[in-house]
Amino acid sequence: MLVQQILKTKSDDGVVTVTPGTTVAKAAEMLSSRRIGAVIVSPDGKRVAGIVSERDIVRELGRRGTACLTDTVDSIMTANIVGCRRDEQANEVLQKMTDGRFRHMPVMEGTQMVGLISIGDVVKARLTELSMEKDALEGMIKGF
Repeated sequence: MLVQQILKTKSDDGVVTVTPGTTVAKAAEMLSSRRIGAVIVSPDGKRVAGIVSERDIVRELGRRGTACLTDTVDSIMTANIVGCRRDEQANEVLQKMTDGRFRHMPVMEGTQMVGLISIGDVVKARLTELSMEKDALEGMIKGF
């Protein structure tokens, strides 16, 4: 399954972004209210400057306490982002996520972000794909 197919199965709400300079507290509020695991830090909603996840915020809270909530997201974001393209296979993306130990990946078209997928999205797509393969093999074996 291609990343493009995974994007089509997601709701069309777009990618949740915050601008550099947004407070960590505001980012945490967005994560909580939208029930998502990460936000993209972007100056314009298309270019990716970084990503801030729930884990980033919790780690900083554990290290420094609530004082970090007034800091800006650019001080705790992951800036070295690994992205993927629409034409990549789900299993390739899953391997990148596993190797890099991260759960969210922007989908890029050149330097522009066109979507965001999570490891949950990729696993769901793979399970769907495996189920279809299983059904096809059973059909061949049983003569359907």
